[in-house]
Amino acid sequence: MKKILNYFLQGLLYIVPISVTIFVVVYALNKIADILPIKNTFVSLLVLFALITIIGMVGSKLIASPFNALFKKILDKAPLLKTIYSSVKDLMNTFFGNKKGFDQAVLVKIYDNSTIERFGFITNDDLKSLNITSGKVLVYIPHSLTFSGNVFLVDKKNLTPIDTPSRDIMKLIVSGGVSEVEN
Repeated sequence: MKKILNYFLQGLLYIVPISVTIFVVVYALNKIADILPIKNTFVSLLVLFALITIIGMVGSKLIASPFNALFKKILDKAPLLKTIYSSVKDLMNTFFGNKKGFDQAVLVKIYDNSTIERFGFITNDDLKSLNITSGKVLVYIPHSLTFSGNVFLVDKKNLTPIDTPSRDIMKLIVSGGVSEVEN
């Protein structure tokens, strides 16, 4: 009985957000049709899209911007928290945002006289801001079975590019090598 209740609650977690979204869209379309003399569903959808976009724009200016400014003031007073926050934010932007930091998977030869190599990702190949211009790059080498890793400064000659999507290589590393790479 406990398992059935758990499945029921999980089903609600999937259905409720979708159902509420559909209800709100249908309700808004009906209200737009009542208020404006619009009988065309496509035009109603365009009006609804424009209205939601305007609300999002106004909300970001009136709600998000002041909240972000207050949050930045708090972070400026706590340098350690600011470092942690900015690192996590940059990492999330790498995975989900426009900044792609794990797009070049490579094999890294650890020692010249060894055949052991590790999977990694070039995260920065322009190190002029660190006064390093000698053919080196920053490589992030994730740990298996966790989401931590290390950043190494590596000579380009010790790298072999991998022609496999980075997401597949990351999945392989994080799974400890048990995930299969899709072809």
